[in-house]
Amino acid sequence: MTAPLSHSAITTSVTGDWMHDRLTEARSVLADSTQHQDSLVILAAWVVVGQSDDARECGDAIDLLRLLDRRPLHAIAAAAFPKGGAA
Repeated sequence: MTAPLSHSAITTSVTGDWMHDRLTEARSVLADSTQHQDSLVILAAWVVVGQSDDARECGDAIDLLRLLDRRPLHAIAAAAFPKGGAA
């Protein structure tokens, strides 16, 4: 029989807002992007593009995607803005 997981191994959100926590985590990855693998930085940039309301932050994340993502720019833009940028 296996022992149950310790509750200390399970982290809970302080705010209770899962998406806000992921955005905060993505921002910290982007802030120290040189210390992380490209794939993690790309993932963090996608989270920021998809969740941030700050246009400048989204633009910076898209610039990082341009540098790291090997797909053509039009494919990156189409994925970032599936409705062509319309709200």
